[in-house]
Amino acid sequence: MKKFLNEFKEFAIKGNVLDMAVGVIIGAAFKAIVDSVVNDILMPFIGIITGGRDFSSLKVTVGEANIMYGSLIQNIINFLIVAMFLFLFVKSVNKFKKKEKEEEEKEPEKPEDVKLLEEILSAIKQK
Repeated sequence: MKKFLNEFKEFAIKGNVLDMAVGVIIGAAFKAIVDSVVNDILMPFIGIITGGRDFSSLKVTVGEANIMYGSLIQNIINFLIVAMFLFLFVKSVNKFKKKEKEEEEKEPEKPEDVKLLEEILSAIKQK
């Protein structure tokens, strides 16, 4: 039992698990912001464009069942906003990493005294 607890402790404290937990918490907070943007700003604006329709109340009644397709439209818009944000975020991170990698690959400029010594060495080899 002690071995099991130690293994679990090692797993739970690993950096990747903690990073993932932080990511999930931040993602939940970001979802609340996106939901607010969609529900409080975008959907009323889209409702104005479409003649004052409230998308959240859009439904189709089949028998006694109500199919709330307005909620689906809002969730699709939520998804598109989150996906666009993540795309832009990953794209900017990749661009930053690419610049960083290019800078690492560049050969550092040699100091003037090293350049001068190389020129002297080259001149000696030519004679």
